[in-house]
Amino acid sequence: MRGQRPVGVVTRGTTGINRLRRSDRWAMHDPTVVGALAEAAHPLVVDLGYGAMPVTTLEFAARLRTVRPDVRMVGLEIDPDRVVPGRDGVEFARGGFELAGLRPNLVRAFNVLRQYPEDAVDSAWAQLRAGLAPGGLLIDGTCDELGRRCAWVLLDEDGPLSLTLAWSPFHVSTPSDVAERLPKALIHRNIQGEGIHELLQAADRAWATAAPYASFGPRVRWRATLEHLREQGVPVQAQRRRMRDCVLSVPWSVVAPAMAPV
Repeated sequence: MRGQRPVGVVTRGTTGINRLRRSDRWAMHDPTVVGALAEAAHPLVVDLGYGAMPVTTLEFAARLRTVRPDVRMVGLEIDPDRVVPGRDGVEFARGGFELAGLRPNLVRAFNVLRQYPEDAVDSAWAQLRAGLAPGGLLIDGTCDELGRRCAWVLLDEDGPLSLTLAWSPFHVSTPSDVAERLPKALIHRNIQGEGIHELLQAADRAWATAAPYASFGPRVRWRATLEHLREQGVPVQAQRRRMRDCVLSVPWSVVAPAMAPV
């Protein structure tokens, strides 16, 4: 992991215990992610930009090891002052978008591109995708400080596959409230004529339609909301298990930017 100059800039490094639990839980059960780890002879996962302390990397390693016990986890930070000694079977090193020369099966980059300009997204995605092992995946996501509102894009070597929104059932009033935490590729696209705007508006309408289920709690109401969305023709991806969170996953084609950068 030596000999390569890190690519990128130092970001704020804000982090916190269990901040990324929603994306972790999703990754543990998503068939595409699980399949990529299962098919790897020696699965390597890189957590890029873990921040001022490595707690979310350690949590990610512990959760993924319930799927693949032999997973090798490496946390990379571009700021050399944030690189810590390895612990609990997790390695830490300095690195950026070049991935320190590693060829991981899975990369997670949460709250990294959020702090970059929009026109930097495509080149960052391209470099990260080029560094993946064959069949590898990239998760580019954003969340709030407590991890109650999250959004992430899943990509493979060829480009984006899907968008997932996840939030606390008890801390969000309407699905479109999550818009403030959209990934950088979509954060400025929540406007008329863009797919992400249409998706959020459809989700809000379906949420309103499901209001009679409110007395049973927000999780039950959200399940009814998903059914309404499917009935409207929105290709909502089926959840493989009963979720504690409100989760909305759609193919990337539903939200892919339609206009030139704004």
